[in-house]
Amino acid sequence: MLRSLYVKDFAIVGEVEIAFGPGLTVVTGETGAGKSLLVDALLMLAGNRAESSLVRHGCERAELSAEFDLAQREDLREWLREEELDDDNACQLRRVLRSEGTSRAWINGRPVTLTQMKALGDRLIEIHGQHEHQALLERSQQLGLLDAFGGHADALAEVRKTAIAWRTVVARIKDISRGEDHAERIEWLNHQVSELDTHALTAEALAELEESHKRLANSGQLLQGCAGLADLLDGDSEFSISRLIARAHGESQRLAMLDPALTSLGELLDAARIHVDESVDTLSRYQSSLDLDPERYAEVDAQLGTLHELSRKHRVNMAELTSHGETLRQELESLRDAGTELVRLERERRELKSQYQSAAKELSKARLAAARKLGDSVTELLSELGMSGGRFQIELEPTANEEPEIQGAERCEFMVSANPGQPVRALRKVASGGELSRISLAIEVAALGHDDVGTMVFDEVDSGIGGAVAEVVGQKLRRLGSQRQVLCVTHLAQVAAQGHAHLQVSKSAEDDNTETGIEQLNEKSRRDEIARMLGGIEITKETLAHAKQMLQVAQSGD
Repeated sequence: MLRSLYVKDFAIVGEVEIAFGPGLTVVTGETGAGKSLLVDALLMLAGNRAESSLVRHGCERAELSAEFDLAQREDLREWLREEELDDDNACQLRRVLRSEGTSRAWINGRPVTLTQMKALGDRLIEIHGQHEHQALLERSQQLGLLDAFGGHADALAEVRKTAIAWRTVVARIKDISRGEDHAERIEWLNHQVSELDTHALTAEALAELEESHKRLANSGQLLQGCAGLADLLDGDSEFSISRLIARAHGESQRLAMLDPALTSLGELLDAARIHVDESVDTLSRYQSSLDLDPERYAEVDAQLGTLHELSRKHRVNMAELTSHGETLRQELESLRDAGTELVRLERERRELKSQYQSAAKELSKARLAAARKLGDSVTELLSELGMSGGRFQIELEPTANEEPEIQGAERCEFMVSANPGQPVRALRKVASGGELSRISLAIEVAALGHDDVGTMVFDEVDSGIGGAVAEVVGQKLRRLGSQRQVLCVTHLAQVAAQGHAHLQVSKSAEDDNTETGIEQLNEKSRRDEIARMLGGIEITKETLAHAKQMLQVAQSGD
């Protein structure tokens, strides 16, 4: 459940912090005051794409944060633990939008990607906006809603899994039987594999070869340098290191006889002499092993040249030639056994087709039952929403394609008749805006409560209705608020009166600066706001009395 929302420098909102409780919270205000900005803020916190225009003019960034209570949502607490974002029962979403168009997101104080934020946001908040009406006209959205209503997630996952597996096998069959000359391909692969077997080296062997090439290429310089180093360490010159250390050692011994405190100096010089002697021995052994061998150098150079050529030919690094050879070998073996492989794949294709048909049949049965149930529920709601005699039904049509489809074996179409005696027509062909609003709202209300989302947001979904119908809509939202937390942006007094809590959004302008404010209304100010929505500019005693009565009636209905 949403506990609080903090918004700073977002659109025309300066800085507000709002506390939320259970039940239905209604949001009202004059047209253009910024009522829907609360919904926009929640959309941003749910991981939707942001635009720089949402940052308040003249500000560098907008800051948004929301706190949710997950005490009743073990599934979300488990998700947070898996993502290493958990913090007991608390959940804080935070997002910063910058004026240059970038944004950053956090969950419980830890940086996250928008993908992670959206994955969590979709399970925390369900937003129904004016655009939902248009989305319901799309057949793909209709099928998704039907599956959500019927709880078909597992059945749909099984259909999707077998359809994808079937497509993979079919693609493999086409790949093997693509009509190329297998004999020519086998001959080419034979040559490539043989060539790579002869010349390709493991990463370790390649490193040794490159070191050997480097040493042979510089053998002359190494020999010359070693000779000079040997002369410097232990040459005939009186300034060689060994002779200088020997003289220093003798002098230190003479001085130590005068002052024993210098004895340790002599010991250090003696150790230095030993290290120099060992260095001379090591250098001597290296010189003995080093030899000018032009033939060996030419051999190693040619081997490296061959490897470079193979690397260019196969477009892989020299160190990857061995693994590339194994890949080609597997293809060669596969082509040699293509006949056997095709038989196996054809058998697997038939088995997967059978599995798909069985899974799709079960899904079709479940969809048919859900379609009848949802159709009856919506038809009943249409009558309550002022469309007495209206009918709603869902038609399931088999797909024309006999191949397995990841969405199942049928497509659906929402059909409706707005008036008694009229045949049903596709919902997308219903012309009346008011009828479309009521039909869409009925579908949404009938489908509500079939998931675990704890916070539902309605952004003026009551557009296009009024009077008694609006009161019924408000009653249904209030009833829904007894089961879930509901936030509703509305312009109708009949809906606003049904709220358990009431927020008023207002806009003020001062010194060319426009700012939106949000106020939690008490009983009196709430009555005044309902009266404003009823009476317009001039509010009479009768209007105030009517507003008070509407609030009392709503409370008495609980």
